[in-house]
Amino acid sequence: MEAAPPSNDLCSVCHGNFHLPCQANCSHWFCANCIMLVWQHGSGTSSCKCPLCRRPITLLVPTEHSLRQRHDPEVAQILSKIHAYNRVFGGQPSSFFQRLQDLPFLLHRLLREFLDPHRSLPLVVRARVFIAMIASFLYILSPIDFIPEGVLGIVGLLDDVLIGLICFLHVAALYRSVLYLRHGGS
Repeated sequence: MEAAPPSNDLCSVCHGNFHLPCQANCSHWFCANCIMLVWQHGSGTSSCKCPLCRRPITLLVPTEHSLRQRHDPEVAQILSKIHAYNRVFGGQPSSFFQRLQDLPFLLHRLLREFLDPHRSLPLVVRARVFIAMIASFLYILSPIDFIPEGVLGIVGLLDDVLIGLICFLHVAALYRSVLYLRHGGS
């Protein structure tokens, strides 16, 4: 899960070097035009499935380099298709299981964006992420629990795990909305 596809990798659709690389929510990379052709060849009314792992693709994120080439008419046309795809399918994943599958992708991109001095998240997003993380860590570290560890032993950790999972899902959903607005929203 990098800012660009690995240099020794090829698009799994055209088996060539990447042209306008685009990362799907399953972390696989494709040429933007190739994945749009896969989608259009399928139903066209529902999201396409990743040709590699068969997970539904609910968000496509082009590289910054691809976005900088927007002035080229061919690139602009392909990016507008990505934009339209994200507008239709990028709002939210369809199921709880899909959200869990997207969690590593979104959290890794969020962490990379936090650490990159050239990228900036909106202040409101940074504040909400910070508050959610601090609140969940305070609950996990506090001796006050819904299910006390002293009484139920290891089962008592269940509430701490659930609070952590809820926090990570909230942060991932928040970052997904940022990516959606940045790469596909209106």
